[in-house]
Amino acid sequence: MVRTLLALKGGLLRGALARLLAAEHGIDVIGEADTAHALRTALRDERPDVAVIDADLVPLHELTDIADARPESASADDRRGWLLVLLEQRRAARVPPVLAEHGQRIGFLSRDVAPGHIAEGVRRLARGQVVLDPDLVVAALEVTDSPLTLREREVLDIAAEGDPVREIAEKLVLSPGTVRNHLSRVMAKTGARTRLEAVRIARESGWI
Repeated sequence: MVRTLLALKGGLLRGALARLLAAEHGIDVIGEADTAHALRTALRDERPDVAVIDADLVPLHELTDIADARPESASADDRRGWLLVLLEQRRAARVPPVLAEHGQRIGFLSRDVAPGHIAEGVRRLARGQVVLDPDLVVAALEVTDSPLTLREREVLDIAAEGDPVREIAEKLVLSPGTVRNHLSRVMAKTGARTRLEAVRIARESGWI
């Protein structure tokens, strides 16, 4: 059985997916989470084989941190994936940089896929196979190249949640001054007058 954790916003959606996956052969839904903090706690306590995660639930920097944190039950040479990320096609630009560093640990599917595809994605990751929605690949290729660096995207990703500069700095282990510099460069590159406008432009362009 593939021990599976669900981390998605919205109790109705999460509950429906839990019931559908639980009815699938070889999948055992062992827990649910609706915040990034609850996800980290569940990963530590439940130690799932695969976690299905809504990309809007976890900022980019946290997603990559989680990908690096191997389950305690995994052997040293275990290369199976264990994060299955669901995201909208408009945010497909997030996929290539994450895959470049964590391709063996993460699979990506469009949020619009049928539940059966999610179930198959869970099984494929657990078997060590690549899980990558071809529609996301096409969408990523169609997105205009982002002018933002990875660090700038990380800073803006957290800023989009409304966190003040000091909290962004703490999360990324940076100085507040460095965070302000990154935000200033982001606003210059996007042509935005405010942080909120920079977030809107970056999201509409698929950069975060």
